[in-house]
Amino acid sequence: MGKYQVTQKQWIGAMGASEDRTTSAYGKGDNYPIYYVSWYDAIVFCNKLSITDGLTPVYSIVVSGADNTNPEQWGTIPTSINAVWNAVKMDKNANGYRLPTEAEWEYACRADTTTAYSYGDTANGDYMWFIGNNMPNGTKPVGTKKPNPWGLYDMHGNVWEWCWDWYGVYVSGTQTDPTGPASSPTGRIVRGGPWQDTETNLRSAYRWPGFSPTNRHYLDGFRLVRGK
Repeated sequence: MGKYQVTQKQWIGAMGASEDRTTSAYGKGDNYPIYYVSWYDAIVFCNKLSITDGLTPVYSIVVSGADNTNPEQWGTIPTSINAVWNAVKMDKNANGYRLPTEAEWEYACRADTTTAYSYGDTANGDYMWFIGNNMPNGTKPVGTKKPNPWGLYDMHGNVWEWCWDWYGVYVSGTQTDPTGPASSPTGRIVRGGPWQDTETNLRSAYRWPGFSPTNRHYLDGFRLVRGK
């Protein structure tokens, strides 16, 4: 799991300066988190960075009848719902970068805690950027608040973090490393809460009921996971 949310410097390094969608109105700089990023954008970034770093890409999309892991051959990133892109496959055995599953995200956020937040049951601005302490409004450089017990920063607040899963009602009974439903009318999961939200929506367990994978919003960013 990435120690920090993906930064604007990392994003531009993999995607190119022409893909910089950030503005000074919501925070701009190398160490600020990237935002205005759709779920489709995020999986492209993951594979591009994997290829750049000499790793095996995790995601594949069918191109000309065959699975293809090279985003340069996937075509233009969709800005409307796309059935081919929604059918993207994830190879969790690959050693490249990917989005966490929702279960992985909450496991890492909690860091063996059972409290409302990874540091306790009461909102504490020492650990998170949220509406109660975020003036002036906007994102803030990653890692400027205290980390959770496992050394991960901004698990609560700053920007929403895309996860792999489609949104769905939790299945009853014990689950081992679940990945959610095959599809959902509400969209893909985001977790962690943004700088513009109240502390209630930044709790470790809080689930937003999905965003369209095309959604590019000033509150949406992500964090990476890498296989071994």
